Amino acid sequence: MAQFPSQTNANGLWTIKKVKRNLQGANFPTFPDAPTIGTATAGNAQATVTFTAPANTGGAAITGYTVTSSPGGFTGTGSSSPVTVTGLSNGTAYTFTVKATTFTSGPASAASNSITPSASVSATILMIAGGGPGGSTNFGDGGGGGGGAGGLLYYGSETPKTPNGSAINLTGGVTYTVTIGAGGTGSGPGGTNTKGTNSTITGSGFTTLTAFAGGRGGGYPGSGGDLSGGSGGGEYTGTTGSVAGQGNNGGVGPSGPPYCGGGGGGAGVAGAQGASPGTGNGGNGLAYSITGTSTFYAGGGGGRGRSGATGTGGSGGGATGGTNNGGANLGGGGGGGIDQNSGNGGSGVVIISSAVTAASTTGSPTVTTSGGNTIYTFTGTGSITF
Repeated sequence: MAQFPSQTNANGLWTIKKVKRNLQGANFPTFPDAPTIGTATAGNAQATVTFTAPANTGGAAITGYTVTSSPGGFTGTGSSSPVTVTGLSNGTAYTFTVKATTFTSGPASAASNSITPSASVSATILMIAGGGPGGSTNFGDGGGGGGGAGGLLYYGSETPKTPNGSAINLTGGVTYTVTIGAGGTGSGPGGTNTKGTNSTITGSGFTTLTAFAGGRGGGYPGSGGDLSGGSGGGEYTGTTGSVAGQGNNGGVGPSGPPYCGGGGGGAGVAGAQGASPGTGNGGNGLAYSITGTSTFYAGGGGGRGRSGATGTGGSGGGATGGTNNGGANLGGGGGGGIDQNSGNGGSGVVIISSAVTAASTTGSPTVTTSGGNTIYTFTGTGSITF
């Protein structure tokens, strides 16, 4: 058995380091270092805290972490970052520290940023419905109108801004269901095309938000102009219409020569009327930077004329006339056709941005961050709870 060293310090006591060195050498475990604190994010009566594990674990495996609030001493535990602390009082400011545990707990980290939990969560929301398909005709019957863009709803402070309102206050703890509109399906000459479908957000105690589907483009013997987000372009004198605040009318095709389809309406601009010698262009959409990058959404599809000329699609996924499809997850309108299938409308998207991190989601939204906000981009049906 190893012998204790002779007493060398002034008070005649051996240090812990000497005991460790002489009895068990380098295998004697010590306390883990403090983790490095990350960011605390507020929720409804709770907070989520991130941190980085300590490099020095003291020679033993870390079995868990404990996050503690100040004030209140509320705790949350977990095996890795992040850890959620519940039981907090809404309206009270808190900071947090974290300790690592091996055979015992190590020292606490530095304090986190201060957060204040709240039952009301402010969220910026951009919603785009599924775009409408183009219309199609036989060569001798005229031109095919471009599909209308999916309806666009925006709640936030960006410019350009549709008249939908400011950021929306969501209720913490309520699950909101997100439905993404599909693009409408095109058809062959004289066939029946179908407009896109709506995008929605629903939840208990919450007025449903609905972005209306893009209208179908006109094709003989039918006509475009469904009352939708962005109207489909007409063929001949097809009527056009749109939902106020969500899109614009499609362009009307002439009732005779040069037999060309109008462009689909976009979120920002109406579709152009079909005119000689070509055809109508789709209306442009609107650009928003909700994801951190300025992106155009909800452009109308271009029409196609008997001359073979094709209208250009509007910015924001609008398709060029012909068999071209509208932009996916942009709600773009499909292209109008002649003697061919018209283009399909593009699928929609729902984007939710908030300074508060969601407690849970379903449907696997893409999660990014920008400007201190967490951004959830839904391209398929799912849900979100703050």
